[in-house]
Amino acid sequence: MVKLDRIEHSVTIPEGVNATLSEDGVVTIQGPKGSLSRQFVNSNISLFQEGGGLIVRTDMPRRKIKALAGTWNAHLNNMVRGVTDGFTYNLKAVYSHFPMTLAVKGNKFVVNNYFGEKVPRSAEIIQGVEVKVNNKTDVVVTGINKENVGQTAANIERCVTVKKRDRRVFQDGIYLVGKE
Repeated sequence: MVKLDRIEHSVTIPEGVNATLSEDGVVTIQGPKGSLSRQFVNSNISLFQEGGGLIVRTDMPRRKIKALAGTWNAHLNNMVRGVTDGFTYNLKAVYSHFPMTLAVKGNKFVVNNYFGEKVPRSAEIIQGVEVKVNNKTDVVVTGINKENVGQTAANIERCVTVKKRDRRVFQDGIYLVGKE
């Protein structure tokens, strides 16, 4: 098996986006939709700013360091995409008998009348994420941080989990139908 002596990933920064790298490993990316910052620190991986992009480099990598370099590359690409385009998750509420009502109240997503329950169920909306309810059953989760948008969508899905019933029969809930 051939050993690689250097792994190098390059992240291109498009026009209208600024990337700054501080000495303590904090990368700040600013674009038309906003600004994101994240700290990248590891003794085996180097992060450089060359020309119009960022470079993630590691010398003589082992398997886990190689994987971590790829993860850093993915995080940086997601940050660039977030400040230029943003992320959108589409969810759909499905019910058969009891019509559930969906509402956004501050930083909580509230589901009323789920399976005829009297107590409303709620999910946390993470800061920096916007949630809209369209047509009473469509939920749109948008934001610039992919992790926060995905976690908010997961919180909404998880708040209406069916318990003590057969999932094949009781299929009511809120489900992810698309990502953009």
